[in-house]
Amino acid sequence: PLEMSSKKPVPFLRQVVSVRKKVNRDPRFDDLSGEYKPEIFMKTYSFLDSIKKQEKEMIQKQIKKCKNTEQKEKLQQLLNRMTQQEQAQKKQQKLREREMSLKRQRRELAKQGKKPFFLKKSDKQKLELAEKYTELKRSGKLESFLSKKRKRNAIKDKRHLPSQKN
Repeated sequence: PLEMSSKKPVPFLRQVVSVRKKVNRDPRFDDLSGEYKPEIFMKTYSFLDSIKKQEKEMIQKQIKKCKNTEQKEKLQQLLNRMTQQEQAQKKQQKLREREMSLKRQRRELAKQGKKPFFLKKSDKQKLELAEKYTELKRSGKLESFLSKKRKRNAIKDKRHLPSQKN
């Protein structure tokens, strides 16, 4: 039996055999789950894209049928969220592909015996911006984008000016 101090009162329910506490582990931060590789993840769960597409179509049909304005608004918000998630996923995929192509180029240069060159964050952003502008120009939305940007900047400039009092 376990020796206990006579100074403390003996607990009513004594633990005779120590029970190992169950440890909850989060697979996102645990090494046992392996390393996260987005390419493998995308390949493994690519079937979810088709399911999401079906759900999106179903929601669109429900919006057309629905007569209740509150319900229609909720469905519209859900549809907007789904489209935004889809766009964000495409953007992420583009970024990943760009990074992979840069890595391939670096490897090729290294094989040729040249020193690897790494772009600064600002240079990467400039390249991304240039690509965005070419994409907008190709789709014909460049002018509207630039006019909106000008308006936004004008509003910001007005805010920083001292207020005029009559």
